[in-house]
Amino acid sequence: MAQGFTVSYGSNDAGLQPVVLLFMGDTLALPDVAGRLGPEFPALFRSAAEGEGFKGKAGSALDLVAPQNVPAGRVIVIGTGSDADRAKINWTNLGGKLFAKLPAGRTASILLDIPGADAAAAADVALGLSLRAYGFEKYKTKKKSDEDAGLPGAVTLHLADHGAAKKQGKARDGLAEGIIIARDLVNEPPNVLTPTEFARRASQLQKLGVEIEILGEKEMRKIGMRALLGVGQGSAEESQVVIMRWNGAKNAKDAPVAFIGKGVVFDTGGISIKPAAGMEDMKGDMAGAACVVGLMHALASRKAKCNVIGAIGLVENMPDGKAQRPGDIVTSLSGQTIEIINTDAEGRLVLADVLWYVQDRFKPKFMVNLATLTGAILVALGQDYAGLFSNNDELAQRLFDSGKATGEKLWRLPMGPEYDKIIDSRFADVKNSGGRYAGSITAAQFLQRFVNDVPWAHLDIAGTGMAAPNSDINRSWGPGWGVRLLDRLVKDHYE
Repeated sequence: MAQGFTVSYGSNDAGLQPVVLLFMGDTLALPDVAGRLGPEFPALFRSAAEGEGFKGKAGSALDLVAPQNVPAGRVIVIGTGSDADRAKINWTNLGGKLFAKLPAGRTASILLDIPGADAAAAADVALGLSLRAYGFEKYKTKKKSDEDAGLPGAVTLHLADHGAAKKQGKARDGLAEGIIIARDLVNEPPNVLTPTEFARRASQLQKLGVEIEILGEKEMRKIGMRALLGVGQGSAEESQVVIMRWNGAKNAKDAPVAFIGKGVVFDTGGISIKPAAGMEDMKGDMAGAACVVGLMHALASRKAKCNVIGAIGLVENMPDGKAQRPGDIVTSLSGQTIEIINTDAEGRLVLADVLWYVQDRFKPKFMVNLATLTGAILVALGQDYAGLFSNNDELAQRLFDSGKATGEKLWRLPMGPEYDKIIDSRFADVKNSGGRYAGSITAAQFLQRFVNDVPWAHLDIAGTGMAAPNSDINRSWGPGWGVRLLDRLVKDHYE
């Protein structure tokens, strides 16, 4: 959970906290529980609603001073719209909206007394509250605004089936923690989050029963991960590969599902150096790896009933006398040779070796990789959708559906042999960049050469994984994108 913020569950007849939120619809009918606010409250509400033109539209709010005999100082009535509107409520997003209505540093009660607000909905509201409460301020020595002055301290969700909500909320707690871990990782400065430090933080998953294995440069050289090593050879920081294993299936021999993340902790572009403007954002070029660590935390926290592999390649791409050059040819773990056209097309080199390693060693049911891979995906899709590429229609559809359900949306783009020709090399088996046209697609075509026909999907999250626009549940530069999406995929199809 966000630091200093807690969510608990109570019955409808429990005592109220200083702030009360009531849900109602477009009929302006208050729920029965509103009678607990005193006999004069309904008339007070109707008068205020008429004066403010409040009609209970979805997302609208009416802020009232509570009657004298009510312990709450304020009553905030939240509109949920018509019956049709309520059927479409995204309860997680609604939790974020509710958080925005709460005063800083206060306690509050939320009365969930409308149709559809069952235990699962309450747990989703709690998830939204917790995600909206998140802030990354560990390096601030002074508070500079009222917004920084404090957050709501504690919220109690009141509903009839509060026991079931508490049980479901425990699973959501692990998910919230996983997203917050991913956010913290993306937000950290690159002088702190080196590949070694990233690997250390991933290793903390051992506390939840996740098996951890770390490959350093010595081990990678021995097995032949020269594509990955080439990216990091200009950095003073040692590259790392972290393998995380969660064994939750009843049959320990069940083939695992596998998630692979690009973890370029800082990307200067190498010898093909990026422009200075905005380069500071390249601390977020490890958002794919951050998602995988957050996902493994979420799955282990709720003891997911499946076997899962999480694998992340951690490197720093720096210009140096030892850095790889355009024109170099490297031999990947697969044995395929790669001509380096542009050292800023580095993430696909990292993933090439990790994808091959995972499919060869673990024989997974499928592999999904996440990477802030191309600026071209921002041109194509902006920041509302991540790009989806796959060699398997069933896996692609399941990912698409999970994205739709969670709001972490995907859009599938084409692949095909005509694009493969663009990355054929004159001097090696493949080149790492096909140039400007279809840049996101040719990057996916490159990765596909290293999956060896295993069902696979590539998520290009350059537009969604960092520098995220504000949303109902996120005010952070690093959103922790993808944890909810992949947790839902596993829950719906692989447990």
